[in-house]
Amino acid sequence: MSLFWRIFALNAVVLGSATALLLWAPVTVSVPVVLTEAVILLAGLAVMLVANAALLRIGLAPLDRLTRLMTTVDLLRPGHRLPEGGRGETAELIRTFNAMLERLEHERASSSARALFAQEAERRRIAQELHDEVGQSMTAILLSLERAADEADEPLRGELRHVQEITRGSLDEVRRLVRRLRPGVLEDLGLVSALTSLTSEFATHVGLRVVRRFDTGLPALEQQTELVLYRVAQEALTNAARHAEAGRVEVSLHHTGQAVVLTVADDGRGTEAAREGAGIRGMRERALLIGATLDVTSHPQAGTAVRLVVPLRKQP
Repeated sequence: MSLFWRIFALNAVVLGSATALLLWAPVTVSVPVVLTEAVILLAGLAVMLVANAALLRIGLAPLDRLTRLMTTVDLLRPGHRLPEGGRGETAELIRTFNAMLERLEHERASSSARALFAQEAERRRIAQELHDEVGQSMTAILLSLERAADEADEPLRGELRHVQEITRGSLDEVRRLVRRLRPGVLEDLGLVSALTSLTSEFATHVGLRVVRRFDTGLPALEQQTELVLYRVAQEALTNAARHAEAGRVEVSLHHTGQAVVLTVADDGRGTEAAREGAGIRGMRERALLIGATLDVTSHPQAGTAVRLVVPLRKQP
C-alpha cells in the first residue's frame, strides 16, 4: 500500500468511527447548542484528534527513523544503514536512501584516495627538491663559510663561525623537514624502524617523553597500509605536541591475530568531546583507504587517545 493510501485509510477509519457514533449513539444536537452537547462534541473531537495522531505516528514511524539517520550520517564513519522494514513507498524510500549512502561512501573513498595519493606524490616531489636543491646549496654555503673562516682573522673569524653554526642548524632543519615529508626509512627499513625514528625525533625536538611499545613478529603489511599507520602516528604526535600540552605520549603497535592496532595516547589536556578538526578528519580519510577503523577518545583528566585498527586480509 502506498503512503497516500495508508494515510487516507487511517483518516477514513477515524472519520468512519466518528460517523458511526453520531448515527447510533443517543446523542442529539440542539439549536442553539446546549452546554452538555457542546462538551460531548468537543470531547469526541479530542478523541478523534488523538486517535488520528496516534495512527499517523505509527504509519510515519519509518520516515522518522530515516530523518534521524539523515541528520547523523557521516561519510567518514561508513556502514550506517536504516533497517529496510515495512512495505510500499516507505520501504522503497529507505532502500533508495541506503543505496545512495553506499554510492556516496564509495565515491567519497575514491575521491579521498585520489587526493591523498596526489598529496603523497607532492610531498615526495617537494622533499626531493628540498634535498637536491636547497640541501645541496646550503651544504655548499657551509663549506664556503668554513674555508672563509679558516682564512679570516679575528674578529671576522668568530662572526663567520657564528654564521656557519646558523647555516648548519638550518640545514639540519631542512633535512628534518625532508624526512617528515618523505619517510625514506619507512621504505628502506619498514614500519617499526620508521615509527622508532619518528618518535625519537619528536622526543628530541619537541621535548615530549615518548614511550614505545612495539610487538615483535608483526605480520607483513602492504606499503599503503604501512604509510597510513605512519601518517596517523605522525599526525597524532603532532596534535599532542601542538594542542594537548602533553608531557608524555605512549605509542604502541601490536598484533591481535585478526588486526594490527596502533594507539597513540597522551596525558595532555583532553576535552569532553574530541574536536573533529582537519587533522582528525584527515586521519579518518586515510583510515578509509585501507578499510581501517579510527577511534578518538578525549577526557579532561585522561588526555587523548587515537586508536587505529587495521584488519588483516585473509590469505587466499
